[in-house]
Amino acid sequence: MAGSKLKVFLKLFFSKRAIVVIISALLVLTVLNTYLIWDGVRQSNLSDGVINYDFVLSQNGEGYKLKNMLTDQLSEQINSASLALASVFEEGKSVYLNSGTYVLTEDLYIINKLGAKIVSDGAVIEGNGYRIVVYGNDYTFSQYGFISGLTLINCTLRVENSFATTITNTRFINSSVGLEFVNTNTWSEYSKVESCQFINNSEGIAFRTPINGTQIGNDLGNATGSYASSLIERCYFNVPDFSVGINVEWLAEFSDSQIQNVRFWMGENDYRSNQTALRVEGSMCQTLLGGVVFESFASDPIYMFAIDLGRNCDPAPILSSVSFLGNWTSRVYNPFGVWISGKGMVFKQEIGVPIGKNGGFGETQLIEQQPFTIDSFKPKIEAAGSFSQDETLTVRIRVEYLDNKISAPITRTFTSAGSTWIADEELTRLFGSQNIIWAILIDAKVDSTTSDASVRVSGYGTPK
Repeated sequence: MAGSKLKVFLKLFFSKRAIVVIISALLVLTVLNTYLIWDGVRQSNLSDGVINYDFVLSQNGEGYKLKNMLTDQLSEQINSASLALASVFEEGKSVYLNSGTYVLTEDLYIINKLGAKIVSDGAVIEGNGYRIVVYGNDYTFSQYGFISGLTLINCTLRVENSFATTITNTRFINSSVGLEFVNTNTWSEYSKVESCQFINNSEGIAFRTPINGTQIGNDLGNATGSYASSLIERCYFNVPDFSVGINVEWLAEFSDSQIQNVRFWMGENDYRSNQTALRVEGSMCQTLLGGVVFESFASDPIYMFAIDLGRNCDPAPILSSVSFLGNWTSRVYNPFGVWISGKGMVFKQEIGVPIGKNGGFGETQLIEQQPFTIDSFKPKIEAAGSFSQDETLTVRIRVEYLDNKISAPITRTFTSAGSTWIADEELTRLFGSQNIIWAILIDAKVDSTTSDASVRVSGYGTPK
């Protein structure tokens, strides 16, 4: 009996141990499986995030930690954010900044990179007056830079000779210059500034006069003024005293571009003097301001302008759906009488027309309002010169429609100097009821082989 009881006891004992072992194994497998699941999630997040960058930079106490995502090499302690970022762009072209504060001790240069990136979701860069420079020897070497998610304090972001640079979701605070575009060789075109904030900067965005290191007189070498085909969208500017929101300098060509859905706050926090939202000393040819709001909170403004058009402004931007709220010294300060154009407003044109000889028309001149079409135009033709006997000058006016078709002409002939307006009744022959007018075409001819006659066409119109 004793032996039988011992066998039963041993069976129960080993059965319980087996159950414990099995349960323990299951628990281990469960924990391992959970770890693998979470690790898979983590790796998945990395694949969608920082793993797409060459480096990840993190704040590490009073220093910084830099991880090379290509080699998994980790630099545990780096005392200078400038040096850490410089090493990134010596070895790679992209870095993700984890949340933290990064202090610059010198300028950071990103030189001749295609697709360079500095991206974060909340990192703060204390600039101490230093700059981050996206630089190309010319625009072909520096393209498609991308900067996003940063707060730059007392730090200038400079884009020089670079094509298609994008700056998004970035705040520029308390800087002498927040963002500047510079041309020293070729151009910086097709830039995009989107969803950015410019707070208490002496200059928010600046388009600089082109410069050349070996400039002699007005010779700019290969440096051009072109900052064309660029976009500033969904940004806002808090402009303090003695400051400007956007500055287009002399010879800078911020042309064929758009500023849209942008708001300027002026005269806040007891600021009320020497503030300009948009200063134009250069060219904003065919650049459209759409949905832009200039808002002044000053009760007694002193030298506070929404738009300041300088002596060399040629031409001013085109205004469309622009709002001026509050009190201003002048909504548009225009001491030099620059012509201001806008959608739905009157435009003025005056052009000289080359004269063809021997009965053949000379080069056709255009009156146009790109990117708008033309609703109406009232032309005046002026002929000057000493006409010889039997000399006849013929001036022809036609219309080009949006579908490239050309209308029948209206002509005027002159045998002596004089001027005439085209009557409304004649103009109606040009304006087809089902057609949209793209441009007015004007050319001229004389029958003789030589002539000192000249032609000018001027008038007022409205865009559509």
